[in-house]
Amino acid sequence: MEIQLNVRITETKTSIEMSNNYGTITIIENSGNIALDQPAVYILLKDNTVISIGKSETGTFQNELDFNKIITIAPSWDIELDYLMQQLTTDAIENGIQLIAPSQLETKIPASYQKTVTTYKDEVLFILEKFGYPLKQKEEPKKEKAKPAKARHKWTKEVSQIEFFIDTRDSKATALWHKRNEMLLKAGATIMANPPLNKDGSLGFSAKMGQRIREDHKDKVKNNRTTEDIILKSVNEVGLFLYFGGTNSWLELIDANGKTLNEWTVV
Repeated sequence: MEIQLNVRITETKTSIEMSNNYGTITIIENSGNIALDQPAVYILLKDNTVISIGKSETGTFQNELDFNKIITIAPSWDIELDYLMQQLTTDAIENGIQLIAPSQLETKIPASYQKTVTTYKDEVLFILEKFGYPLKQKEEPKKEKAKPAKARHKWTKEVSQIEFFIDTRDSKATALWHKRNEMLLKAGATIMANPPLNKDGSLGFSAKMGQRIREDHKDKVKNNRTTEDIILKSVNEVGLFLYFGGTNSWLELIDANGKTLNEWTVV
């Protein structure tokens, strides 16, 4: 999938305009009053974990939940907010995200409209994942010859005790998948100094996301080495932090016996 975007980033807000007037995705740090200039579907996050999905009208956003980040999706005119909210909520629940007070999924999407809203929802999820906010566990192809089923990865207590080593793209590190939704990157990791650039000299989305993650942990990095243990939320985020992505990180984490994290966890 390839999508053209116009992105504006400030310290507290990332605005993503989709091409062809297809809508806007906005990622906002919760610093007090949040004003919405148009109706939108919202996703609330607490410490980068999705906790709620809903719909809001224009004006000052109000919600009693404790959250520190909000993602708003204001789609094009032909996308019904109720249908989009329903599909996002269904996807989140089916992929193990525990929502607080999830929306009542009572609205039936007409068969003639199903493809339109599903296509739009998939594009939104693709963009959010590339910016580091997946609503579902990333599916990776299996290492062996492709089969009809796509790969998923399962965390286990056994895996949580195993150290995995990374040595790729000017980075070296030791990491553990120590909790279901947390990766522990041990102190002393070497990170790639400079992000790779596109052919036109600009930063790609993975590079920008890697820089944002590094900014969140800049107090624990000195001279491109980590000075403390760092908690990241996914294998994908480990790759973005260490070497700005660009490769299948499930295959880059390898134990002392040469077995990849993908081999340990793929189902």
